[in-house]
Amino acid sequence: MARTAKQGPTDGEIAILQVLWEQGPSTVRQVHERLNDDRETGYTTVLKFMQIMFEKGLLKRDESHHAHIYKAAVTRKNTQRKTITRVAEQLFDGSAQQLVLQALSSKKSSPEELAEIRRLLDELEGDTK
Repeated sequence: MARTAKQGPTDGEIAILQVLWEQGPSTVRQVHERLNDDRETGYTTVLKFMQIMFEKGLLKRDESHHAHIYKAAVTRKNTQRKTITRVAEQLFDGSAQQLVLQALSSKKSSPEELAEIRRLLDELEGDTK
């Protein structure tokens, strides 16, 4: 069964989206070069992924140039939100508490990150009073 944009992007698609979110509209070659900074990836693999992502509505494509220019059709924030919601539902029975506890116990947070988490919790707590 083919994966749809509604199901969320795959790991490979997320890697491509991250490049486009960070550097903006890019050619396949530019995305390929950036991905190769982290791990070796074939050009034709990146091209095929980006064509599929365009068909799924994850990317937009400007065909007015010799080399097509791609940009993300989805925002980082919406993608993060949908992915977290899916993970919470699939792995934590929808429990935000269990998701947050697991996330905080999996990786050491910096003092700045913890302060921001406390600020957000205080803000959310204020909304429920």
